[in-house]
Amino acid sequence: MWTLAWKNVWRGRGRSLVTAGAVAAVVALMLVMYGLSGAVQNGMFENLTRTTGHLLLRVKNAEEVREFDLSLIREVAALKRRIAGTLPTADVEAVLEVPALLAGETRSRGAVLLGLETSGRLTKELVEKYLIAGEPPVAESEWSAALGAALARALKVELGGTVYAFAPGTEGLGAAAFEVAGLLDLPESTVEARTAVLALEAAQELAAPDAASRIVVFLPGLKTLEQVQLLEDARRALASVVPPGYEVLTWREAEPALAAILDMMRPMMLIYALLFFVLAGLLVVNTVYLSLVERIREFGVIIALGADRWRVMQLVILESLWLVSSGALVGGIVGGLAVWRMARGFSLPGALAEQYAEFGLPVVMYASITPGQVAQVFAFAALTAVASALWPAWLAGKLEPVEAMRHVA
Repeated sequence: MWTLAWKNVWRGRGRSLVTAGAVAAVVALMLVMYGLSGAVQNGMFENLTRTTGHLLLRVKNAEEVREFDLSLIREVAALKRRIAGTLPTADVEAVLEVPALLAGETRSRGAVLLGLETSGRLTKELVEKYLIAGEPPVAESEWSAALGAALARALKVELGGTVYAFAPGTEGLGAAAFEVAGLLDLPESTVEARTAVLALEAAQELAAPDAASRIVVFLPGLKTLEQVQLLEDARRALASVVPPGYEVLTWREAEPALAAILDMMRPMMLIYALLFFVLAGLLVVNTVYLSLVERIREFGVIIALGADRWRVMQLVILESLWLVSSGALVGGIVGGLAVWRMARGFSLPGALAEQYAEFGLPVVMYASITPGQVAQVFAFAALTAVASALWPAWLAGKLEPVEAMRHVA
């Protein structure tokens, strides 16, 4: 049956090649789209967790607390020891965010002073990814800061210049002068226009001695969105050792809006796949039906010789499967090679990369596709083959031998 079905497909080779080519194009396109979707998701995940961490420890319901001092973590050293004991391979860092007024010689702006551990991962990420001039702030020289480039322009200050920070109502000095040691080109312009990075010790002396706004945790084995179980296991382990009054959040809970955008990509890809394969299926239906019409007399002879109607229907379905599977195989090879190439790193064209950086995309992305997604694409192809053949097969099964043999095409 398979051999006969293949011979029938090859009879109308021109039409069959066009149809198989369309199926190949759809399969290749869907694999590339899944790879690109994985690149976008993992890129946004990577950029987001650079600043939020994978897990976040803070005062319970801190977003609802209006008073700066009530949102602070006081037992920073003790809590870091607990976390390190529970998750010994994790990187643990304290962060202090201070809302302040930042002024240059002639201009002032509201800003967030971000106090970071100068030897920590967050500072390293900022230096490697975003520092475009100067040096990062260091603990040995507490009164230095790295400003977002947009903030520096707004304040009309340059490297080596001085900015004045005012944080009234806080527990520290409340005011200090900082040398502009570096400039940061942050991915989001709104963040760049209001961010200044200090050494944690400087931020604490300015506003909250020995305190932090949050403690962030980086899990070394967590690289992609798919590793949900690893994240949840770490969160549960950490929650069990955190004292009352604090809460442990995952990056999803810390940034629910961005997490929702990432989660929307999967159903969107399913919708795209359905639409593309429906279009391809219509072409397959047309090809199989025309092949049936051209061979009505042949089918009549087959039925007259004793073939039951199910075998006739099976022959039509096998022809559709040959047509689609050959196209899907070629499309799978082409799409797989494209995803393999994209997995080595790719960038969007010039200005487009800068525009999408505003939404949290990295400049260089790496395609990623899961075995489940590959199986999904080929399952859609198989479903298309069977669904496209049902109507022509049903028509073939209803043929009367005498009428079919007298049919003139």
